Amino acid sequence: MDLEVRSLQPNMKAMLLAKLREYKSDLNNLKREAKRISSPNHDQSAREELLEAGMADTYKTSSDQRERLAFSTERLNQSSDRIRESRRTIMETEELGVSILQDLNNQRETLLHSHTKLHEVDNAIDKSKKILTAMSRRISKNKWIFGGVIGALLIAIIFIIYFKLTH
Repeated sequence: MDLEVRSLQPNMKAMLLAKLREYKSDLNNLKREAKRISSPNHDQSAREELLEAGMADTYKTSSDQRERLAFSTERLNQSSDRIRESRRTIMETEELGVSILQDLNNQRETLLHSHTKLHEVDNAIDKSKKILTAMSRRISKNKWIFGGVIGALLIAIIFIIYFKLTH
């Protein structure tokens, strides 16, 4: 890369050489860091440092997770209690509904029985009305006949008295 940059035009050459030096410096820093990390003394301390940091994160994460788990468990228990209460209420409501339906059925049967009896009474009243009307006509007819007989007897009595007094 160095050779290629040197063969370019002067205005681009300066800029690319600066970048190339920057990349070489980064590469050297990374090599030194890799050597330092791969040394035996650093390896053990780095491991312990990583483990401690990981454990601290683990404890922190674990306690956060425990808190969230406890909160979630509590909410789940509350929801379960609400569901149980709802089921109990539903069962009570269902029993009440069955009881009400039975009462309504009994009342319906009573009303139907009363309706049947009412029709029977209505028919009996109609028959009684017809009988009373017929009796009223007969009474009226008998009164007219009785009045006619009385009238005829009075006329006959008057006629007899007239003949007796005139003869």
